[in-house]
Amino acid sequence: MTPTVRRCPQACHRLRALVALVLLACAGPALAVHIDGHIDPGEWRGAKHITDFRKVQPLNGEPGSLPTEAWVLSTPKGLAIAFRCTQPPGVPRTRQRIRRDENAQVDRVNLMIDFNGDGRTGYDFTVTLSNDIDDGVITNETTFNNDWDGNWKHAVSEDAQGWSVEMLIPWYIAPMKAADGGERTVHMYLDRVIGATGERDAWPVASFTKARFLSDFTPVTLPAYNQPLLAITPYVVGVRDQVAGRNHGNAGADIFWKPNGQTQLTATINPDFGQVESDDLVVNFGAEETFFTDKRPFFTENQGIFDFSLLIDNSQLIYTRRVGGPSDDGNGAADVAGAVKLNGSVGATQYGVLAAQESGDAGRTFGALRVEHDFGTQALGLLATRVDRPFLDRQANVIGIDHRWQPNDKLTVTSNVVGSHIDEQGHLVTGMGATSVVEYEMNERWTQQWLAMHFDDRLDINDFGYLPRNSLNYLHWEVQRRYSNLPADSRYASHRWRFRIIGIDDDRGVKLERQLRIIRQSQLRDGGEEDIQLNLNTPAYDDLLTRGHGVLRTPAIHVLDWQRTSPRKGDWAWKSELAAAGSDFAGMRRVGYEVMFEPTYFFSDELSFFGGPDYKYQPGWLVWQHDNLIGSFDSHSVLLDAGVNWNISGHQELRVKLQALGLDARLRGAYRVMPDTRAVRTNDPVNDFSVRNLGFQVRYRYELAPLSDLYVVYARGGYLLDPRFEEAGSQFRQSFDLRDSEQLLVKLSYRFEL
Repeated sequence: MTPTVRRCPQACHRLRALVALVLLACAGPALAVHIDGHIDPGEWRGAKHITDFRKVQPLNGEPGSLPTEAWVLSTPKGLAIAFRCTQPPGVPRTRQRIRRDENAQVDRVNLMIDFNGDGRTGYDFTVTLSNDIDDGVITNETTFNNDWDGNWKHAVSEDAQGWSVEMLIPWYIAPMKAADGGERTVHMYLDRVIGATGERDAWPVASFTKARFLSDFTPVTLPAYNQPLLAITPYVVGVRDQVAGRNHGNAGADIFWKPNGQTQLTATINPDFGQVESDDLVVNFGAEETFFTDKRPFFTENQGIFDFSLLIDNSQLIYTRRVGGPSDDGNGAADVAGAVKLNGSVGATQYGVLAAQESGDAGRTFGALRVEHDFGTQALGLLATRVDRPFLDRQANVIGIDHRWQPNDKLTVTSNVVGSHIDEQGHLVTGMGATSVVEYEMNERWTQQWLAMHFDDRLDINDFGYLPRNSLNYLHWEVQRRYSNLPADSRYASHRWRFRIIGIDDDRGVKLERQLRIIRQSQLRDGGEEDIQLNLNTPAYDDLLTRGHGVLRTPAIHVLDWQRTSPRKGDWAWKSELAAAGSDFAGMRRVGYEVMFEPTYFFSDELSFFGGPDYKYQPGWLVWQHDNLIGSFDSHSVLLDAGVNWNISGHQELRVKLQALGLDARLRGAYRVMPDTRAVRTNDPVNDFSVRNLGFQVRYRYELAPLSDLYVVYARGGYLLDPRFEEAGSQFRQSFDLRDSEQLLVKLSYRFEL
């Protein structure tokens, strides 16, 4: 939607604003809100009016440098929100277009809301000055997941003195607790970001850089409405496989039913798992599995209740990429026959049920039950999962109990206990784990955090969940210090320093890590960000490298990493990274490095090109061969990440994404890991090797209606592990010849709301 520009003298604008304030203060029923971006005082009569927006980026609580107003109104069709952002001609406006859920430093407003007011799940709705949107789910106080896409209305208008936004969030967008006496109390957070400086002004004063964010939202009591919905989204997809020389098609449907405010049912029949979203290239020779996010609509809709993190990296009891992942018989990805999900609440108790079935003799059956109860200052939850894998004669049962305690506004204690029970071919294995994190906001400047976790060596949640490793005992203590009132002539607007001491052992008492970590996260006055991290490690041991064939003593390795992002200034934006790290084998006697620079050029607000190299030198890189044999390699890699983003119109977009990688690895020595943890040189044959990898996608999208799209996607990719040495630059150039897969995909989906 192209913003409408209205020219008005400053005095006229002030008079109009004064009249609006008087009319909005008058009692009386409001007219139906028409979402067009123009704040009509008659439509917003009776709305809650908010003017006390204060700085939270930098986090000093001072009044915002530019006035911001908001109105909140409950209507039968949804929660209506309006923003008026004063931005006179002297303050640059960033009208850069973004694709949905893209993170970019542009002028924007945010509505974040916890419909149940219990601090468990929140929803984030963002509208930019160019009327582009971002939406996502908030869990664990500060964890944002933008995989979810909701159906809501928004519009923007612009004039000489500022810009205005209107939103309408339907009541069916999320399950909610039953209203009390015709009223609903939600917890809300509103903010406005000035793209040119990065300043964020919010109501209330809350920040996702603090340990507690979702729980700091302000309660707002509104008239309650109920909005049922039945939506059916059928799809058809056709694929031309250029490598196999064949065509195939598929069809299915997603079903969404909300009969009342407390219950939602989501189902999918023969779900579409065609690749319209491409994963980033990953070359992983390590022992830990790579984690990928999930954009499939069924698994993002109302998924927040199933969030059960073990508080380390991307750990989850439910990792939805397992469903439809590599099949147990090794014949590619599994086909999913169908899945169903039920979410709801009874009083202060919320529940969720999830079931999915793969087709074929090797098809797996997935099931999950989630229950949460809010006790006010405490919350208690349970998540139980079961996976039946008939091809492996394996049944995996996992149960987890999580607890959160917030006795006051400074202290938060989050804990969980998890147990697994695996029966494979009559052999039973049980395991357990537990995690607890204590976060104490001493004051506005200082925060402390203590984290402890224990996973025994038999804990296994990876049939349905994701855990990078078990056999782990982890402790850390962290203290944070914020600097939010820096001198006006400083190029920095704020700093956040974090000092962390980490100790990690495996379940047999082997020392895996002793580390001092120092991080400085800075916001610059040009709207950019700068992060610096220093890791100082003592000598330790690696118990995963040989996959169970021995523990290797490792030297002291220190890491220094610097990252900088600069938002668009004129026609250019850029991001860069410099890193230096010791060798896996030689420690700080041999230091590797990584250099990345990626500029973006804007031909216009709608059309941009980005691209840049990432070069890495890794000396003494240890790669497992078999049993207790490892190789030490000197490696170079060249990665190109490039693309084109073209927002053709409000309903059309064209994206081109290219990633090409070349890597070489020259053998410096072969070693056997001895029982005394030493690496002893051997003459066993170990070869140099090289890798090339390619991912290329051209994607056209036409939005027919909200959550209804036509996609035309061309994708090509390949991977080759070459058992000989060839320089990374040569492998990079040859990566463009890879053609393991080449497809043309056409997908049409349309959402019918009944």
